[in-house]
This record gives sequence, C-alpha cells and structure tokens, in this order.
Amino acid sequence: MSWSSDLDLNGLPVFLALVEAGSFTAAAERLGCTKTRVSLKIRQLEERLGVTLFQRTTRRVQLTQAGEIFYRECSPLMAGLQDALSAVEGNDHLLRGELRLTAPEDYTARVLGAAVAVFGRQHPELRIELRSGDQISDMLEEGIDIAFRLGWLKDSSLRARRLGEFQQHLLASPDYLAEHGTPTHPAQLPNHAWVAFTPLSSPLTWALYSGEERLQVQMRAQLSANSTAGLSALLVAGAGISVLPDFTAEADIHAGRLVHLLPEWSLPVGNVHAVYPPGRYIPARVRSFMDFFAAWVDDKR
Repeated sequence: MSWSSDLDLNGLPVFLALVEAGSFTAAAERLGCTKTRVSLKIRQLEERLGVTLFQRTTRRVQLTQAGEIFYRECSPLMAGLQDALSAVEGNDHLLRGELRLTAPEDYTARVLGAAVAVFGRQHPELRIELRSGDQISDMLEEGIDIAFRLGWLKDSSLRARRLGEFQQHLLASPDYLAEHGTPTHPAQLPNHAWVAFTPLSSPLTWALYSGEERLQVQMRAQLSANSTAGLSALLVAGAGISVLPDFTAEADIHAGRLVHLLPEWSLPVGNVHAVYPPGRYIPARVRSFMDFFAAWVDDKR
C-alpha cells in the first residue's frame, strides 16, 4: 500500500463510517449524504491507494486484508486528530470560521431564523449561512454542519441531538366547516376531504389519543402538498382537513383563518433534532449553537 501525496483526506471519515455502519445505505444515512457520494469517495480512496479496501455484496460490505490494516492504522490517528482539534478549540472561547445550517422553510421562518440572528450578534467573528428548504440536504456534499429534522428520525445510525418538540393540530377553514360540518369525533374524519402532506411516510394514516382511548383513522385525499406552506394555503382556501405543526398554524388560528379541530384529542408529538456528521470531534461552533438553541427553545415554551 503506497500513500499518494495528493491523497484526499476527506475520504477518510467516509471510509471509517462505512466500516462502522456496515453498508453503503447505513453509512450514507449516518453521514447525511447519498449512497452515490459514499461510493464515489471510497472508489477514489481505493484508486489513490492502489488497493481494494472492501469486498462488496448486495447486502453488506466487508473489509479486505488491506482494508483491515488501513482501518487499524487510521482509526487511532483520526481519533487523535479529533482530540487535538478539540483541545485547540477549547483554549479559545471566540468562535470563528463558518457555520452552515439547514432546516425546513417554515421552521426557519417561524423559529430558527430569530435564534440564528441572536447567536450571530453574540459571535461576530463567526460567519453563519442559513439554508432553508423542505428537501433533505446532502450534508457531506454541501458542507452542512447541522441539519434540523422535524418529526421522527428514520434511522438510529444518524448522529443527532434532540433539541425540542412541537404539537400537531388538526385544522380546517371556517368556510370548509360551514359547508361540510365540523367533526366531533375522529371516527367522522374519513368522511371529510383530506389534504395529504406527502413528505410523511404515511400521509393518510393518523393516530389520535384522548385519555386511555386511542383511535387510528385512515383518510382519503384528492389533494396533496409537499411543503407546509402549500398545505397551509390549501387549508385556508377551504380544500379540506389536515394536520400542521403548532408553530406553523398559530398565526392562522389567531387570525381566524383556520380552526383547531377536536382539541380534546391529541396527535403524536413531533421532535426537533439537530443532525450532524459522525465522529468524536464536534467543532466548538456546532456544540455552542446546539447548546444555545436548546436553551432558546426551552425559554420560549
């Protein structure tokens, strides 16, 4: 195995993640990037080293003898590098460099943006880029430090920190209810027009709770939306009934544009997670913002 002077060290965290996750899919989820990105980085690393590091199968990847040697040598070196970086950062409380954040548009507008503005004023030497969008970003490809995910994480291999929660409300416009009637029990919901939120894994199935009673209802939808902004617009226009997070619906409820239905019944509480790349080393700017935002959310309750 021969080292090349132009070896791309960015491939080493990908290599370690693939070894520890055991598959390209799990490694991609852990890193917050695509399987294609992981495969490309591993192929480039193998080409630079001139050896095959993994034996690939349809289900798993397994280290070759050369891969085992490489992992045994790289793992403590990477851990030492992370410790060194952490020690250097720990000696300086002034945050510098760049912090890249991404979150859904509606959460950015109604919650995260204000917190970022205050954090930026507290750390004038830190350059912060806030990207908003309802599509999940490729963290590795785009250089994202923290990706905010709302709802439920699909895989436990993601490195994440829970920073808060939100309530979900069943909603419709006064015009829709005047024309179609107001449901008084969840069992009546399948008889109403439903607007589906397509990013959910089960956009038409919902569980509602009232005391010890639990009821699961299956809806039918003619209309659907892939963003909370689009869903809100359809509901306000009288398209039907659906569910929105409390921070999204609050203004429309107070203005009378939407009505909170079945308030005596509860929907599952959604979580807010900060997802970040794996590894023992977490940059001080990332740790500081997560601590700040957790306190920010707690103070706003």
